[in-house]
Amino acid sequence: MTRLSGLSLTFLLALSPLSSASAEELCVGFGPQTPRDISSKEGLNTAAVSLAPGADNLNLCNLHTHTNAEHKAPGFSIFAGDGDHGGYKCNGTEDLTEAELAEPEGDAYHGVKPGDTIEVHWVYSSCNVQPGEGLGSCLSESCSNPQLRVEAQTFLVVNDKNALNFLDFDYDGTVRNGLHQPKALPSGTGDPVTFIGSTTGTSYTDAKCSPFQVTWNVRPQCAKLDINSLNAWAEQGNVFKEDHSHGVRKLVTAPELLAPITN
Repeated sequence: MTRLSGLSLTFLLALSPLSSASAEELCVGFGPQTPRDISSKEGLNTAAVSLAPGADNLNLCNLHTHTNAEHKAPGFSIFAGDGDHGGYKCNGTEDLTEAELAEPEGDAYHGVKPGDTIEVHWVYSSCNVQPGEGLGSCLSESCSNPQLRVEAQTFLVVNDKNALNFLDFDYDGTVRNGLHQPKALPSGTGDPVTFIGSTTGTSYTDAKCSPFQVTWNVRPQCAKLDINSLNAWAEQGNVFKEDHSHGVRKLVTAPELLAPITN
């Protein structure tokens, strides 16, 4: 989840005491940070932040992807290296067939190819907003301090039209009970792990924290996704104006920057 560039929100931030690192090494005075290893429940940052309502009770405001998983989990634990596209790969990456790795006819969704891992973020807001470009679409002048939620699913991208179709998880004007919603969210990839964190993306580090507090719901296993459907999503155009996959923030491991996971 990339940062809310140029926007200012007012949050209740708690200062967690440093136990194993100095103030020069870690940003302090912020709420819990993201991404994290969801297999570990450890965390010392106990900022007073309430969990956001469930996705069905919020407006979908943005949908985007990151190349490689920002989080680490049982199903995506292969370190992909440093840099903008670091993060983690799905465990089944090395087991793909030649057919699954074949280049597709088009590449409308730039920078993603068969064999890549992507983490998809469905971002929700308590504001009365419509889905749009960037995370600025998640707030408005009358709602500058929303509750934010991200539903996250990591996919292993393959050239196989029998794999999951990204268009099944798009917004495409779907409204349920007066709220903007995706057509569906992925299922069958394990019980999501819920925790308090922050926005992500390459702008933030352990020394430069995100001030935005987010309820995360991260599914622990990968699923295969057809690259042709991802290209179709970009080629036909989407309200989010997404045409490429974003970089990742380095995994946060300092307990002082993580909330304890209780579920």
